[in-house]
Amino acid sequence: MEDLISPKVIETSETGVWLLKNPNTNKGLAFTHEERERLRLGCMLPHRVCTIDEQVQLEVEHIRAKSTDLEKYIGLASLQDRNEVLFYRVLVENLIEFMPIVYTPTVAQACAQFSHIFRTARGLWITPDDMHRIPQVLRDAPFRDIRLIVVTDNQRILGIGDQGCGGMGIPIGKLALYVGAAGIHPSKCLPISLDVGTDNPRLLEDPLYLGYRKRRLRGEEYDEFIEAFVQGVKKVFPRALVQWEDFHNTQAFRILDHYRRQLLCFNDDIQGTGSCALAGVFSAMRLLNGNIRKQRIMYMGAGEACTGTARRLVSALRDAGADAREIREAQMMYDIHGLVRANRTPLEPHSELFSATPESLAKYGLPDENIPPEKMIAAFKPTVLIGATACQGLFRQEMIEEMAKHTDRPIIMPMSNPTAKAECTPAEAIAWTKGRAIVATGSPFAPVDYKGRRHVIGQANNVYVFPGIGLGAIVSGMREITDDVFIVAARTLSECVTQERLESGALFPPQNELREVSRRIACAIVKYASDNHLGRHMADYDIEPTVRSAMWFPEYVPIVEK
Repeated sequence: MEDLISPKVIETSETGVWLLKNPNTNKGLAFTHEERERLRLGCMLPHRVCTIDEQVQLEVEHIRAKSTDLEKYIGLASLQDRNEVLFYRVLVENLIEFMPIVYTPTVAQACAQFSHIFRTARGLWITPDDMHRIPQVLRDAPFRDIRLIVVTDNQRILGIGDQGCGGMGIPIGKLALYVGAAGIHPSKCLPISLDVGTDNPRLLEDPLYLGYRKRRLRGEEYDEFIEAFVQGVKKVFPRALVQWEDFHNTQAFRILDHYRRQLLCFNDDIQGTGSCALAGVFSAMRLLNGNIRKQRIMYMGAGEACTGTARRLVSALRDAGADAREIREAQMMYDIHGLVRANRTPLEPHSELFSATPESLAKYGLPDENIPPEKMIAAFKPTVLIGATACQGLFRQEMIEEMAKHTDRPIIMPMSNPTAKAECTPAEAIAWTKGRAIVATGSPFAPVDYKGRRHVIGQANNVYVFPGIGLGAIVSGMREITDDVFIVAARTLSECVTQERLESGALFPPQNELREVSRRIACAIVKYASDNHLGRHMADYDIEPTVRSAMWFPEYVPIVEK
């Protein structure tokens, strides 16, 4: 565990301007006069010595002065590149304000314009040309004891698709949240872009595009490349947790299912999203004093997010005592071709488990054919509606009004992000149900005032679960991320929502409690791993202090010469 605790002192043989140019050692105006003299910084800084709190105040002032969110993103990235401790202190102390900047929704715009806003390199870009030297490439990373890798192949970036090398913004943003929300030290983190080309014509035609200017690698060559990457990670960073991020669902399910027992890994788009959505349903059951076994769930979308959510709900329904037939009859799913049915072609392998059978349709008096969503809602009478399609406005008024006819408090979760891709707005869902809807969204929305009552909108953001899962897995030395990990995380997240907040309509805690939520989830994961022999054994009374000690809080430490 000692190797996870942040250093109390930095030893370096470097002095002078190098210390100011290295983001890991730079304190800026916080260098004391004694340090300036001893470390040969001389008169390179103005006379005033600032505290880190004063520096935070100045940097927040700088960022707020920017006129657009993209400029704020660039400003924060610049701060990270010149003073890492100060960047994370700004983020930790202003999570609600700056999380939407360093991650969704602003990061989508940053990824789309990556080649034109690029300032400084961070992480590793690995191309097909590097396939036979991946261990060497990984050893070139700036730190030797990497415990957490977030990796993308850039094909399905948020709701905006193939962004080529620009997808690197996602691993960088996710790792910033791992550090800010769970305190995993930056020196343990590595963002990676598997730049296997792009099929985005806008990028291929852009003379300033910075990525691997070829069509996207596919088929056996793609599989060989992924295999080479996995073997390289296992060889160079054998203790690292790998988070697969923003792979297209045609690849994401295959990669996860193939490697989940060979490599400590998980897919946040599938498993993290599912865990977060399940936590929202658990919270709604608390609010309504409901029984999850009595819920009927309808999904608009059959990609990673909805299928991952359906998988988690299958586990929750099974835990509640439902048998296979009940579970099949409790979920209906739509994809781009319409209702997902057992007798339909095409039918994606990952959604086959959730396909409606003739028997399950007959239970609701429906024929085995492509039934429009409104007709399905009228017959199926869903209590929960979940969308993850990146199709703005997909939840139409007639759908929501029909749902409200059959359930007193419909649970409506438009999960798509960025904000412009949401299936409906909270204001629409609340108005169409005459104030009865319980709404959680994938992107941030302001509270909704309806007929004298304020509805607080909880954001079903994966950031509530993946930092705590990652921290718990690393602290416990976990050997495999099982499906139950995400159930444990969902239950713990739901328990973090106060009764007062539930009664305001919010199914998730406020984001300024994110570090506490991550700590509680990490503790629950460590206990699960210990109890189930999936990681190091730890006495219950040791878990919380061990997790707390592993959580880095950004503050300056002394710098001494070797």
